[in-house]
Amino acid sequence: MQGINDKVCAAISAMLISLLTACGGGGTSNGSGAATPASGIHLQIVSFGDSLSDVGTYAPIASAVGGGRFTTNPGQVWTQDVAQYYGDTLSAAFTIDSTHKLSAQSGLGYAEGGATVATQANLYDFLADLIGNIEMPVNQQVSSYLATHGSFNSNQLVLVWAGSNDVLRAGALPPAAQTVQTAATTLAQIVGQIVQNGATHVVVVNAPNIGLSPKGIASPDGGANLTQLSQIFNDSLNAALQANGLQGKVIQIDSYTWMNQIIANFQANGFAVSNTSVACDPTKTPRATALLCSPSTYATANADQRYLFADDLHPTTRLHALFAQFVEQQIAKSGLGH
Repeated sequence: MQGINDKVCAAISAMLISLLTACGGGGTSNGSGAATPASGIHLQIVSFGDSLSDVGTYAPIASAVGGGRFTTNPGQVWTQDVAQYYGDTLSAAFTIDSTHKLSAQSGLGYAEGGATVATQANLYDFLADLIGNIEMPVNQQVSSYLATHGSFNSNQLVLVWAGSNDVLRAGALPPAAQTVQTAATTLAQIVGQIVQNGATHVVVVNAPNIGLSPKGIASPDGGANLTQLSQIFNDSLNAALQANGLQGKVIQIDSYTWMNQIIANFQANGFAVSNTSVACDPTKTPRATALLCSPSTYATANADQRYLFADDLHPTTRLHALFAQFVEQQIAKSGLGH
């Protein structure tokens, strides 16, 4: 009798699945058999930048302690959230191997922790002994994509967020101004290269207010130098994009203003702790870096949702998710999806 009952249950389950599929129970059908994503439009995501967008370059090593991305692991970063919104999955284009070399993968997430625009990577590498000086600068990320794929296309959404490491490594004003200005104008040139090679949907994110990060407010000047450098970078980026005729060809995202507003209204945005502390307990998290952060090293059980920052520079899972929503809204305002 048990065998007969099992067969009956299996038949009923199969029938229910068939009915749900026919009625669209698994998602909204667009007529082609593929579910329509929340954005209303399918797009392939390509990402360039640094640790703020890194989807797992160093995961093969970091996963040994439950880490993998520069956030409150196992949470996602904003580029992954955006990819899901447009019906895509974003994985790393390169990952570190056992010999501490980058190994090409099949993903389109080219952003790498530590990457710069126009500053030498080996000037600042807090994980040099762990991962080595292997960061791929943003221009090389784009060149690597083009060498592999030839061009961009109109079915892609290209995300570009870089410059924070150039700001962090620039030093003190006034001489540091030239460093970040060069980085900003170089980034505009890289964006131009992306557009010239066929990209029609390009998102360019400016530098956040790094002076308001836990690292910034803990510095002797309370973050004033980093705030000024962030502003100089953003002003220079805007000017360069305009001078190069790119402002009307890209979707600009103002992370600087957005972050200021989130920090000023952190409780209204669902956070319990602002930029005064971090979710990854520095006494438990190896190297006190979000890359090696896991639930076992959280300051509290739900720190990934209660804190703004994972470590002294990088957003938590919740902050990444909110930023992704903001980006999606700005993209929709440009007329792409909803």
